[in-house]
This record gives sequence, structure tokens and C-alpha cells, in this order.
Amino acid sequence: MIPAELGFHPSSPAFLADPYPVYARLRAAGPVLWHEPRQVYLLTRFEHVHAALRDRRLGRGYEPDPRWPRWADSERWSLLNLEPPDHTRLRRLVSAVFTPRAVTALRPVIDQYSDRILSAARGLGEFDLIGDYAQPFSVAVICTLLGVPVADGPRLLDWSHAIVKMYEISTDDTHRTLAERAAGEFIDYVTALIADRRARPRDDLVSQLIGIADQGDRLTQDEIVCTVIVLLNAGHEATVNTLGNGMRALLRYPDQWARIVSGDDPAVNPTVAVEEMIRWDGPLQLFERWVLDDGVQIAGRRLRAGERIAMLFGSANRDPARFDDADRFDIGRGDTGHIGFGGGTHFCIGAPLARLEIAVSLDRLRRDCPRIELAAEPQYQPFFVIRGLRELRVRAGLP
Repeated sequence: MIPAELGFHPSSPAFLADPYPVYARLRAAGPVLWHEPRQVYLLTRFEHVHAALRDRRLGRGYEPDPRWPRWADSERWSLLNLEPPDHTRLRRLVSAVFTPRAVTALRPVIDQYSDRILSAARGLGEFDLIGDYAQPFSVAVICTLLGVPVADGPRLLDWSHAIVKMYEISTDDTHRTLAERAAGEFIDYVTALIADRRARPRDDLVSQLIGIADQGDRLTQDEIVCTVIVLLNAGHEATVNTLGNGMRALLRYPDQWARIVSGDDPAVNPTVAVEEMIRWDGPLQLFERWVLDDGVQIAGRRLRAGERIAMLFGSANRDPARFDDADRFDIGRGDTGHIGFGGGTHFCIGAPLARLEIAVSLDRLRRDCPRIELAAEPQYQPFFVIRGLRELRVRAGLP
């Protein structure tokens, strides 16, 4: 069965509004489906997506388009694109400073930003939970971690929004041109930041990346630039879109929000709730890999080296073969086995930070806005791979 005949139209507003019924039809049609417009095999079921994420014979191919050289430079040493041994070396060096302990140490700062920014948003009466809270909150946290002035946050946010459009499966040249410009400006910004930190080191992640040595190895300048860019882009997009999509779900299902607010159920708390928010309507819907070995078989289908697969994360996370009553939004499910953060070699290095930011935000919202409600029906951005809302207008109500 052809995916398009089942409703798989990644640029269609109807599909983007709710792709999950289409995913169900795709799963029923088969585990591996050929998508002609993209020349890619779609993996629809959890079992095969989970296995593909851990198969070293599948890799992230790096095929820069000569029309967009600055964007290619910003991606060349990204952890998202590298494979072992380069990925192993770079991730080891970055992980030496971007540790769970370092993230935990940020908790007081995260609390302060959440309190201050949410208080300002609440003061508006009706506000956009994404634009007035989630975005400024998330970018302030990542700026503080990296050592970037928080005042530069809006500029970095604009660059991030432009750059990630390159990951979409139907990007036009207008968005590519904007991404190219943004990547160039971001590279120049980080290059200047590195020069400043070399002259005047501080207690921040950029200074640590510059100074770190591990088994005699060091990060190169280009590797640091790409790492800073991917940490900001991926970290910000995941946090903001998970919080926006998840709060939309909680406000659509007020019984689930009531479970968080009441605190009566010991199995339900913000930390547990984060996992279901990521699983049920995650920020990353698709992740592509290239076949590196002619011996690869997926669900009995033999693939040739050079062919490409697209793992449908959104479909896999709603697979009833893996999750009981998979389409039900259950904030107390507590299943961390979803693939919202990827898996294997490319498991998201920023997952601990994203989880903490979202949990803190939920805790503040239930404390300060227990009667929060939708003020307008939210609309999704017109993009597929990175799934998020245009805005989420809410009324805070009274504590």
C-alpha cells in the first residue's frame, strides 16, 4: 500500500493537525513502506524503530548541498550526523562536561527562571504559554549553561528556528536561504564567543569544552562550534515543543491535569508526567538513517547500502504492540521505554536537561496556575519532522 493512499501527506494541514490516525493505518499496512516522493523506507512500528536505532549498520549520512555551505559547516561536526569513531570520541569529550551532575547543579537557576518568567506571563491575564513562557525560559537556561548572555537569547532563538527547518522533508528554497544565513551568523557568533573564552575563561560549558582534555585528545574549534549550535537547537526545540504539546494534551483532558494538581495519586508527579507528554505527542516525529551494509534486513525486507530509512517516532510511540491502550493519554503511565529521545548511539545527550526543565515547568504551573484553561484552540506549526504549536493561548485563573 502506498503511504499517500493511507493519508500520509507531511505538508497537509489536516495531517499535521492529527497524524496519529494515519500512523495507525500505516502500521496496519506493514512495518516497512516505500515513500516514493522522499525515496525512503518508512518504519512504522516500535519493534523495528527501536532495533534500527541500535543497528550500527545504519548511519547518519552526511551529504552537504554545495548551495548551502555555511549550513553544512554548522552540521559537519554535529553529534546528530557523526558515526563512530568520530561520534564516540566527540560524545565522550562533550559528556565529560555535560554531565547529569552539571544539569542537577543548574536546578536553582532553572527554578529562578521558571518563577520569574511564569510570574510575568501570569501578570498578562491571558498569555501564550509558548511565546511568553516556554521559549524565553528554555533559551535562558541553555544560555546560562553555555555561558551565552541571556540578553542574546532572542537572537539565538531566531537562528535556531531558521536552522531546524533544514531537517524538514519538504523544505523550500526560501527556508533554506534563511537557514543558510542563520547558520553563518550563528557560526560567527560562537567563534567570537570561543575567542573571548580562550582569553578570559569562565565557569561555563563553552570554557570547559575549550579546556577539556581526555586521553590526550581535544575538541577542535569546529567541533566546539557545532556542539554549541546543536546543544542550543536540539535542547531548546525539544523542551519548548514537549511542554507546548504536552500542556495542550493536559488541557484537552482536564481529568489528567487534575491528577497532577491534586497530588492525591503517589504515582503521578511532574517527573513521571514528562514521559507521557513525550510519548503521546512528541517533538520529533521522524529521524532518518542511511543503510551502510548490504546485509541489513528489516522485518524481512533486505535493504541495499546507500538506501535510506525514516523512523516514524510518532507512530512507534503509539504502537499498541508496545504500549497498552497506546492512544490513551495517561499522565501516570510512567513508561520511560518510549523513543522520544531516540536511542542507541544517538540517544539525546540533552535528555536530562529537557526532562528537568519540563518537570520544573509543570510543578510551577500546577502550583501557580492550577485552574489554567485554553483561551483559544491551538494550531500546529506547518512542519512535520519537528512537531510544535504556533502558540498556546491560556488563561491562568487564580491559584
